[in-house]
Amino acid sequence: MQTPTLQQYRLLLETQGPAGLAFLNARVPHRYTGVFRLQEGALHGMFLHDKQGEIIPEFLQVVPLVDSFCHLTIREGAFRTQDSGGERRLDGHKYQGVLRSYIGLPLLDGKGDLYGTMCHFDEQALALPDEEFEIFSKAAKLLPAYLGQPVRAAAA
Repeated sequence: MQTPTLQQYRLLLETQGPAGLAFLNARVPHRYTGVFRLQEGALHGMFLHDKQGEIIPEFLQVVPLVDSFCHLTIREGAFRTQDSGGERRLDGHKYQGVLRSYIGLPLLDGKGDLYGTMCHFDEQALALPDEEFEIFSKAAKLLPAYLGQPVRAAAA
């Protein structure tokens, strides 16, 4: 049985198309929530919601997999860090301490193949309550069925 939150999210996906990121982002302190598609060794920003409604920085539109935190998400099945500055798994990484908080989950397409990742992230060190991580995890399982729908911009 789905929680009311997940029922709301599914309704958004059904009526507004992917990716319901404004809804998910409003639940967390993080500035950004995004869906990135893995193609040819790079992550392509397919959908990105910014709480501040600014134009998405160019460096987030296409990110080489090796320069992203998503490589850990894909390798480990999930990756969470409240403050990347102290995260040993990121020692020497280009964005360690720059992109401070990150919560990422892999996304599978309708065939069960890797599509890319979905993540919350911010330049500030921020925690994500376990309850919200659980909702985010379930949302990541719902989303792939809707990724083939027409793209709609996420409003602030």
